[in-house]
Amino acid sequence: MDLFLIRHGVAVPRSPKVDDAARPLTARGERRLAQAVRGLATMGIGFDRVLYSPWRRAAETAELLAPLVAGTSGACGFLAEPPSPALLAQLEGERVALVGHEPWMTELLAWLVAGSRSAGPHYVLKKGGVAWLTGEPREKGMRLYALLPPSVLRGVARGRPS
Repeated sequence: MDLFLIRHGVAVPRSPKVDDAARPLTARGERRLAQAVRGLATMGIGFDRVLYSPWRRAAETAELLAPLVAGTSGACGFLAEPPSPALLAQLEGERVALVGHEPWMTELLAWLVAGSRSAGPHYVLKKGGVAWLTGEPREKGMRLYALLPPSVLRGVARGRPS
């Protein structure tokens, strides 16, 4: 399986006036993420399925990924909490994208690659960034194929990888 871990795009700042789960992407965040999606398309990357956190900024990120999705997309509550076997049980398809939040996305990356969620801080997944994993989606069953910062994806979209 090819598994793509995607951190949501840039969202409005935290505020006591807005519930964290309701924070949307900023206009600039949407533009930059759309460029990153064009970079993924330029690289020939597409998905059979996309699962995303039900939090607004992740759902909006998944919407922007829609041109790359050949199959289904849907919200998955397991992406709004620490990684678990229950999340892995949801994975079906050959090329699956998961859209979520920090610190859980890098914890998931570390768990699948190194076998330890606590190794998450060793991986940097910027907002709008993508970690491409290959292998069996289980603890220490995957290999990190590529870590794609959003600036690189935007550069690919412009024909000038950064």
